[in-house]
Amino acid sequence: MHDTVYFETQGRPSVFLASTEFVEAAEAQSVALGLPEVRRVFVPHPIQDALDPEMWAKAEVAFEAVVAALLDG
Repeated sequence: MHDTVYFETQGRPSVFLASTEFVEAAEAQSVALGLPEVRRVFVPHPIQDALDPEMWAKAEVAFEAVVAALLDG
């Protein structure tokens, strides 16, 4: 989240990407860093033990969501 907020404040459109396990933490962190509206995309948790095909599926969905977030912002 720190990097995303940094890039945004430098005028570089960014999207924070994490698993759904970190939704609440990301919300709190973005508020604490002064950019509660920072764009973010969450992929289904867990990631650590996901097999390659599962990760590819998550990545495809996340890619579309990241592009949409950048275009909407």
